[in-house]
Amino acid sequence: MRQVVLDTETTGLEVAKGHRIIEIGCVELSERRPTRRTFHCYLNPQRAIDEGALAVHGISNEFLSDKPCFSDIATEFLAFIEGAELIIHNASFDVAFLDAELALADVRLGTIAAHAQILDTLVLARQKYPGQKNNLDALCRRLNVDNRHRELHGALLDAHLLLEVYLAMTGGQGDLGLTGAVEPERTVACGPRAQRQRPLLRVLRANCEELACHAERLQHVEKASKDRCIWLRDDQNNHSRATAV
Repeated sequence: MRQVVLDTETTGLEVAKGHRIIEIGCVELSERRPTRRTFHCYLNPQRAIDEGALAVHGISNEFLSDKPCFSDIATEFLAFIEGAELIIHNASFDVAFLDAELALADVRLGTIAAHAQILDTLVLARQKYPGQKNNLDALCRRLNVDNRHRELHGALLDAHLLLEVYLAMTGGQGDLGLTGAVEPERTVACGPRAQRQRPLLRVLRANCEELACHAERLQHVEKASKDRCIWLRDDQNNHSRATAV
């Protein structure tokens, strides 16, 4: 199943007052595992940003002055989300803005619901944690998702955080993507080329940066599982055996 975690930043809170999208961030999942494919862009809203919104995301009119308009990226954006299930926190907000942008760009583009299914994680959180705060920061604290680097809101940053929150909220440790390798982005061959004999698989070893990220993730899982991360034990045992040899 293909899913896309999506977030936006805007010039203000009310689409009915002509506020526009200034940032879109998307992260792709396949079978609940990150594929490392993302979609991210800043947009020129062709209007001023409210002071209240600026305080939340820190994105200025000056920064956006040379960025593309939504109509310039609409086709590419729709191609990225086409046929997926969109995972959005407080989906009614983001979808209303996206639908308004699509209508301004070209009414023939239709609505977001015509291109993808929509899953609202705020609705899920309210069902799972009734009577509690269920904004993204509160969910990160509750589910031990590290958001210390989130000083300001950002669409791609928040999409990555929501991805971790969604997996923790709906599946737990077993769905964090550590049970198998992440597939690299690839192109599917069609026609006669697809009939050629497949080449031998090439083994790619993790580099130092990837190993460091792996170790950091295992420590996060160790903390979340209260010292019961079996992958960390395997890594330590393998290291001990290698040292002994």
